[in-house]
Amino acid sequence: MSIRGLKKKQPKTFKVRVITVDAEMEFSCEMKWKGKDLFDLVCRALGLRETWFFGLQYTIKGMCTWLKMDKKVLDQEIPKEDPISFHFLAKFYPEKVEEELLQEITQHLFFLQVKKQILDEEIYCSPEATVLLASYAVQAKYGDYDPNFHEPGFLAHDELLPKRVLRQYQLTAEMWEEKITAWYAEHRGIARDEAEMNYLKIAQDLEMYGVNYFPIAQNKNHTDLLLGVDAKGIHIYSINNRFSPNKSFEWSSIRNISCSEKELTIKPLDKKAEVFKFFSSQLKVNKLIFQLCIGNHDLFMRRRKVDSIEIQQMKAQAREEKARKKMENQRLAREKQLREEAERAKEELERRLFQLEDEARQANEALLRSQEAAELLAEKAQIAEEEAKLLAQNAAEAEQERQRLEITALKSKEEKRLMEQKMREAELIAVKLVKESDRRAKEAEHLKQDLHEAREAERQAKQKLLDITRLNYPHMAKYPQYSPGDSRDANFDKGSIKLDLKDIDLKRLSFEIERERLDYLENSRKFEDRLKELKSEIHALKLEEKQAGLYS
Repeated sequence: MSIRGLKKKQPKTFKVRVITVDAEMEFSCEMKWKGKDLFDLVCRALGLRETWFFGLQYTIKGMCTWLKMDKKVLDQEIPKEDPISFHFLAKFYPEKVEEELLQEITQHLFFLQVKKQILDEEIYCSPEATVLLASYAVQAKYGDYDPNFHEPGFLAHDELLPKRVLRQYQLTAEMWEEKITAWYAEHRGIARDEAEMNYLKIAQDLEMYGVNYFPIAQNKNHTDLLLGVDAKGIHIYSINNRFSPNKSFEWSSIRNISCSEKELTIKPLDKKAEVFKFFSSQLKVNKLIFQLCIGNHDLFMRRRKVDSIEIQQMKAQAREEKARKKMENQRLAREKQLREEAERAKEELERRLFQLEDEARQANEALLRSQEAAELLAEKAQIAEEEAKLLAQNAAEAEQERQRLEITALKSKEEKRLMEQKMREAELIAVKLVKESDRRAKEAEHLKQDLHEAREAERQAKQKLLDITRLNYPHMAKYPQYSPGDSRDANFDKGSIKLDLKDIDLKRLSFEIERERLDYLENSRKFEDRLKELKSEIHALKLEEKQAGLYS
């Protein structure tokens, strides 16, 4: 037997890509696997036990369809691609999330899917509720708010609000972040699973939560209604209103649902009530509606029965897990509180240490400054002592100078008195000189008058002499060649002598007058010089008095 024969024949496989809300997985599946085999493999990979809420969805010819569990994967009308893509999504929704979602992974998958539906506007949510839901989403992602860590702009890359809300209100990203952060700060101490559960508890009260809508018609020609299937029953809506149903059939009031080609019939539990029939555009749509109705009805009936052993175990484990997590969270919260208190105490000690170090540094600086001040004061004291000595010396010198100035002042007073006396004498001399000058001027005037009278008498005498000469010698003019020389000469000599004598007296008088005038001018010049000297001395004495007053 060959070695190849010992080996088992490997089964043929095909590749499958399964996309969850936040991850992707690839599996190798055997050709004979049914839909349930692939579904169980995915659930085991995720660690999911609440499998009845979920399914594998794929898109074919633009229509979303769920993989059938009881048929082979390759026998179903799936996309011809490699690998084959499926979306692992919630197919059915719980009536009360807090009671029915037991596993944390189940809760997390529902949270992510509902959040995506709200952001994609498949579920309508008011702007106020979207902000609150966004704050719980941020709490689930980032944990407790810390202003030192979560600085402005930390939500810039997170998609938290529907585009419809952003368009409806003209607010900046910073303003939206501020509104979300205001709610986010109030969720302090809430764990991630608790924040996700709070998100779902708010979302399950929205009108469009968990509803699958299909276009239907009450006849074969028109599509004017919407049929919605959810965990509570079947609802009929108008085409433009998905919030308030026109008619509802709760699962407890439905007796039977039947499907034949494009027609779907709902029979109420009350046999007298009218049977509701509607038509869809395709047989596949009818079958999909029928599958959703069966699945939701089964879950509705299951909730109202006694829990199975498996569910009871899961609930017990969930309670234990919640209690454990609660204790763990309390322990972590206590440790966190103690750590925060220790950090605050450490910060306080560090602050106190820093403060003490700062005080010590300031004390050292103050000590150094005081030492420098003491040295400076000592130096200043020495300088002050030297200045005091110098001031004492200056005071002594000033006292000597004062005494000298007093003596000088006394001398200057005496000199001033003498100078004033000299000035008075000079003034008297000046007055005398003025009087003498006036007297001499008058005398000169008299002398000038006498001189003028003398010259006039001389002229008259000369004229008389000429007249007498002409009378005594009239022929002298006719006979000039004959002249009695002796007698004429004698007479002229006598007259000349008299005239010369007269001239000599006049010249002498003129000379005396001139000499007295020059003497007067010389005395006047000397007196003016003496007056100038006296004025200079008086001015010098006044300057000395002023300086003596400044010194004193």
